[in-house]
Amino acid sequence: MYKISLTIFVILLFATCNKDEPNINDNEIPVILATSDYTVLKDENVTFAEGLSHNDLSTTPFAIPIKLDIYYPDNNSENRPVFMFIHGGGFTGGTKTKTEIVDMANYYASRGWVFVSIDYRTTEELATIEGMTQEELLIFYKGIAPQKWIEHTLQEAETTKQVQQSIAMYTAQRDAKAALRWIVANSNAYNINTHFITVGGASAGAITSIALGISNLEDFRDELTITDDPTLSTTNLNETYTVKSMVYFWGSNIKLDMFEAVYNLNPYDTNDPELFMAHGNEYDPVTPYSEAIELKGIYDSLSIYNELVTLEGKGHGAWNAKVNGKGLFEMSFDFIVKRQNLNIK
Repeated sequence: MYKISLTIFVILLFATCNKDEPNINDNEIPVILATSDYTVLKDENVTFAEGLSHNDLSTTPFAIPIKLDIYYPDNNSENRPVFMFIHGGGFTGGTKTKTEIVDMANYYASRGWVFVSIDYRTTEELATIEGMTQEELLIFYKGIAPQKWIEHTLQEAETTKQVQQSIAMYTAQRDAKAALRWIVANSNAYNINTHFITVGGASAGAITSIALGISNLEDFRDELTITDDPTLSTTNLNETYTVKSMVYFWGSNIKLDMFEAVYNLNPYDTNDPELFMAHGNEYDPVTPYSEAIELKGIYDSLSIYNELVTLEGKGHGAWNAKVNGKGLFEMSFDFIVKRQNLNIK
């Protein structure tokens, strides 16, 4: 125990000592543009953390790098808001370079945001588990997900695919939180004002975004120790953050519901971030419209500001939907600018 504690202390001390002094007045409200006038610069495939993984040949998990892309304006601003976006894919795949996300990144960065699109571990990094017993799976995924999460998964899942997706829901959350901590740790390099953080996503990314903003800092972080998962030492564990706004495209509450079931903890409280939702009302068995209605009801009961835009007659993945002549990018832009009281010119 002493060696473990000493290791953690050294890691945190090293990270603290090497962090640049802040050069941004966090009380100053950022200025953004109404139109796309800035040239967009991009840093690709930046490793923000490592995570444990399996392939079809491994018997013990091994570390892999997890990466993000950063889009930022070519200007001299020292006070930029940040928008971290999480791709969808049913926790079985997906990519940070999806065409619509790249378009969204350029929309926001050309107006003054730092826009960060992240990858995370999915079932592609969890290997084939056909034929494994429950005891073997508990060992196989040790360090990748907490034992309580794995045990609950094995009780509730009906197929091996559902088992893998449930484990991937945990790893995705762990990785998304690590990405946001990396952004905070490197905020000075991109002139980010960390008082103006937005997180968002589509489908599985929306599920992960709301779980990031609504859960406590320690949730999906402290259930595993560095002894269980040594790669946690790469995830800027000493950093904290406060999410100001969340953007949700056709998501679901499934991960928050599972967290509540596993740990018997209600994740919602009055300090949760404000929320913008866009969700089609066409039948969708993956992320039904009723999930958005339920989440809005929870937010309304807590008196937290939220907006639900119903995409009439649209289903899953309605990236091209318009309401009153406005697309998703413009509607979410209006919400963030208004609710964060950003200066616009």
